[in-house]
Amino acid sequence: MAQEGNTNILSTEPQEKRSALAQVENIQKTTVRQEIADIFKAIGRNDASSHDFLLRVVQPGLAGLMDGSVSTLAPIFATAFASHEPWLAFLVGMASATGAGISMAFSEALSDDGVLTGRGSPIVRGAITGIMTFFGGALHTLPFLISHIQIALLTAYIVVAFELVLIAAIRHRYFGTSWLLSMVQVVGGGALVFVAAMIFGNA
Repeated sequence: MAQEGNTNILSTEPQEKRSALAQVENIQKTTVRQEIADIFKAIGRNDASSHDFLLRVVQPGLAGLMDGSVSTLAPIFATAFASHEPWLAFLVGMASATGAGISMAFSEALSDDGVLTGRGSPIVRGAITGIMTFFGGALHTLPFLISHIQIALLTAYIVVAFELVLIAAIRHRYFGTSWLLSMVQVVGGGALVFVAAMIFGNA
């Protein structure tokens, strides 16, 4: 009798799992247009603390901004240090920002379809991540449109500092990370990449 009871319990477990998965899959999916409309409504209501807003907008946007702001530093500044040609650094920077944006967009969209995690449309999240990655990489590339290399570098340093402070502010605002800890983490990561740029740029 005990063995029969155990067998029944074991046989019902896969059924329960399949039932749970079916319920999740049967949840009505919002369309991309509906989700974009919900995002703008949340922004209009200043509903920045909602769980959905954090998962569907802030987190993918922050991931993209951090990647674009930090990962593109090395190729841009290494090119500037090695060539002393602002226009060349600009081209490398824009190419890096574009490539990183496309890569991060596909990475975010293909890594999670949003059904099990509830993170919303992968198309919307991928677009947010890709756009913010490109923005982070392109912003500190624009100073290299200045023809004088030293002025371009100085301006780019200021823009990078602004980007790092912005990332720290977003983490503090939406995720409650302390200013000090956030600044140490973000600046520390940026500093490591900048050191790599100096090493390769002066090789």
